Amino acid sequence: MDPIKTGKLIRALRMDLGLTQQQLAVRLHVGDKAVSKWERGAGCPDLSLLPALAEVLGVGLENLLAGELDANESTGGNMKRTKFYVCPDCGNIVTASAEAALSCCGRPLIALEPQKADLPHCLTIEPVENELFITSTHPMEKEHYIAFTALLRGDSLLLRRLYPEWDMQVRIPAAHGRLLWYCTRHGLFCQNI
Repeated sequence: MDPIKTGKLIRALRMDLGLTQQQLAVRLHVGDKAVSKWERGAGCPDLSLLPALAEVLGVGLENLLAGELDANESTGGNMKRTKFYVCPDCGNIVTASAEAALSCCGRPLIALEPQKADLPHCLTIEPVENELFITSTHPMEKEHYIAFTALLRGDSLLLRRLYPEWDMQVRIPAAHGRLLWYCTRHGLFCQNI
């Protein structure tokens, strides 16, 4: 930990939150002189304070230790680059329009990498009126099923949650874009439509 870099980050984040040194000190149960010392780079927060400090400032512990925030590259608002994260414990689905540091159930989540579908994971797509009717013979059992489908277009994301008790049938608006679906055992698959 570089005390100067970390101190500058603490000061910048504190000011972004509109907190005085005294207010931050009260939240951390330390004196305002300690906060001043950190911000000047004359010392570092005690290790036992780092998790609480990171939480109050709204940053990851890694960023606080590094003394800098990781900036994402601008995606230009293109939803086709949306990242999908699925919690292996509770099945929570989280999306982000760029890389993000996310966690669920106390575990860090890793962005899923879409892969081209192999034969058991192919979907059948049929036009019906102004929609696409999507089906699959994929098993829909408690431990192995398709948990969601998503249609990504340049300006939108349409996500349909699926459950093991249901047949794999989805209707989405007929549109060009990128279709993704998630198998609970084999990961994220994609195809352009």
